[in-house]
Amino acid sequence: MHIQFKELTFLKEIDLILSRFHPVSLEEIDEVKLMDRIDRKYWFHISKLNNILESILPYYDILEINGQCLMVYQTTYFDTPENTMYLKHHNRKLNRHKVRVRKYFSTDSDFLEIKRKTNKKRTLKYRVGTTSNVVDFLDSELDFIAEKSPHNGETLLPVLNNNFERLTLIHKNKFDRCTIDIAPKFWNDKGDVKFDNLVIFELKRGRNLKSSQIVSLLRQQKIRQRGLSKYCVGRAVLDPRLKQNAFKPRLRFLKNKIITNE
Repeated sequence: MHIQFKELTFLKEIDLILSRFHPVSLEEIDEVKLMDRIDRKYWFHISKLNNILESILPYYDILEINGQCLMVYQTTYFDTPENTMYLKHHNRKLNRHKVRVRKYFSTDSDFLEIKRKTNKKRTLKYRVGTTSNVVDFLDSELDFIAEKSPHNGETLLPVLNNNFERLTLIHKNKFDRCTIDIAPKFWNDKGDVKFDNLVIFELKRGRNLKSSQIVSLLRQQKIRQRGLSKYCVGRAVLDPRLKQNAFKPRLRFLKNKIITNE
């Protein structure tokens, strides 16, 4: 399956806005890695991005690597043959995990990453550098998966790939970090799909999300929180046979407000 959407025009339009952000390096944002955090996601049409960037410009700096602030990421997600990780998310279970290998093109680095959502709704992220071919894990990586998740890495299968471009914003007082993922593409053995008009905005904070200026600024733009993982969206869209009743309201929003922009 391949779905065609409008071609991206936002790059030229936001270049001027992005140039007005103060750039910071990876070393400067080390204290806001937030590997243990609470987070909140917002999904919206790309036409809203310019106004949002303008509104947060006074409060945030932008990550820049080698003169670039728009970074390319590519991810391979793994799951059990029974789709345990997907179904736990669908069934709203906490203490759930995601296992992925992510390539960071800006730094030419690859990491095996495990994300855990705890029963206190905190997100914990663990990662190790990898050179694996995302088909067979190394022994050390199998040990890492067993230590940081309830899963046996030998039984995990690569079930979804995605790529997207990301902007990373850091609060000037290091209170929080925001990532802005643009135009994600998903593919697996079922087909592929790209959402050219989709922006996924994620606020990441050590504690007390409500006190972030971002929350009120997005509310002023009439953008509501919509929490749904890229992993679950990609799998649900590419394989309708998967259980997805709990995701249907958000999938309808994706179709009506992002794809067709009704």
